[in-house]
Amino acid sequence: MESAERELYSVGEVAELLGLHVRTVRSYVREGRLKAVRIGKQYRISRADLAALTSLPADPVPPRAAAPRGHVEVSGIVQIDSIGPDAASRLSTLVTAAAQSGREAPEPLRVQTVYDQERARMKIVILGNATATADLLRLVDGVTGPGNGMFPSGDEGAAHRA
Repeated sequence: MESAERELYSVGEVAELLGLHVRTVRSYVREGRLKAVRIGKQYRISRADLAALTSLPADPVPPRAAAPRGHVEVSGIVQIDSIGPDAASRLSTLVTAAAQSGREAPEPLRVQTVYDQERARMKIVILGNATATADLLRLVDGVTGPGNGMFPSGDEGAAHRA
């Protein structure tokens, strides 16, 4: 798939890119969480609107003329399977707070969490500098590890990084 060059995506393509069910993406469109245009009988989602869903900074970042020399930015997706809605909510609060904590980073760490209740699956999308992203990934790894109480009856969820 040539996602860097594409301007419009179908609901199915967005679902595949985010690892969500098609019905979940459609409900995001109906709820207004994901902007889409209707072409014929189908919705189409622009690249900009998809980016807005997956990386929502608190305040819009003003455009820069050019990235500073040596600028490194990391993006990552963490998938956690077999997680209940309460645990997903707690984890979402934790990673959001950690991303907004008083870092000395020149650029803020951007985090978006998505929970698919139908599949009991959570995705955490992270975008930021390498050090802050690595720190947040270590935090997620630590709290989703064995014996942390995040998963019911000792059943540990599987966290995957893409």
